[in-house]
Amino acid sequence: MATDIRESKEATGQETRVVASEKRLINCHQVDVNQLMPLKYNWAWEHYINGCANHWMPTEVPMNKDIEIWKSDQLTDDERLVIMRNLGFFSTAESLVGNNLVLAVFKHITNAECRQYLLRQAFEEAVHGHTFLYVVESLGLNEGEVFNMYNEVPAIARKDAFEMELTKEVLDPDFRTDSLEGMQTLLKNLIGFYLIMEGIFFYTGFVMILSFHRRNLMKGIGEQFQYILRDETIHLNFGIDLINGIKSENPEIWTPEFQQQMVDRIREAVELEIAYAKDCLPNGVLGLNADLFRDYVQYIADRRLERIQLPTQYGSSNPFPWMSETMDLSKEKNFFETRVTEYQSGGSLDWD
Repeated sequence: MATDIRESKEATGQETRVVASEKRLINCHQVDVNQLMPLKYNWAWEHYINGCANHWMPTEVPMNKDIEIWKSDQLTDDERLVIMRNLGFFSTAESLVGNNLVLAVFKHITNAECRQYLLRQAFEEAVHGHTFLYVVESLGLNEGEVFNMYNEVPAIARKDAFEMELTKEVLDPDFRTDSLEGMQTLLKNLIGFYLIMEGIFFYTGFVMILSFHRRNLMKGIGEQFQYILRDETIHLNFGIDLINGIKSENPEIWTPEFQQQMVDRIREAVELEIAYAKDCLPNGVLGLNADLFRDYVQYIADRRLERIQLPTQYGSSNPFPWMSETMDLSKEKNFFETRVTEYQSGGSLDWD
């Protein structure tokens, strides 16, 4: 199925010559080193460069004002619940994404440019995990309560279980991608983590936390979420390019039956995310309520389906147009024409 990379042996030793036309995203000849040159998948390299340009660390974002607000009576119990639920979900979700990348995906993506980006993304997942630890420590929260919500809060537990199933399949020691079933299983994993986890499950939380930021509340957390959102936008775009690339190189896997399975899976994810929004907003806060999030999650899901050439399902409009101040969802591929500036001056997010 896959074309092996041509090997040439010279009198002075062995040399592996990689021909760009013979590179493949999966099922390529395995080599001991990542042969970046010649580049074939320039989109993967561009995502890597964009990720490096967005480098940041959470500890450079001041939390003094957030601590003052958290210890005061400025926040209602419902507002505190929103923050706690989001910290509980993201603290686990980021580690699930990182584990999936390092333990499951990297092994089966055989292209060097993509592996280069995966290494960068894995570091960013570590930074995101660091972020939630930094926030929890800064606010003096109960660490056990936050980091154990994936066991104790059903709406979070169901989303995490939905994703962990995908990693379990690919981590099977007998799992291979040289069959139709194996390639479809890997593609299901990529769609589950890039399109659903990072492309749907994360976006409800982004809106909730950035709603505080818009009201001049918890701006330290909000600023860190803005950095995370920029990272996640690159993750999403890389994942979509990878998914579409694998489909293009292996068209036999994109059967009508498999496409319907992916549509059904995304529809299931939408319902899980709507249930999560209801759990976070039992009474509604910040001008937000569960009904608005139903429309928003459906709108986001349709955009994700479009990007991998699957039919949209909902036709809902975006109830939060202010999110375009942070990211224009209709122009995600152009989002990084801007860049974070003055990062070294102390974590002030300034896009120009």
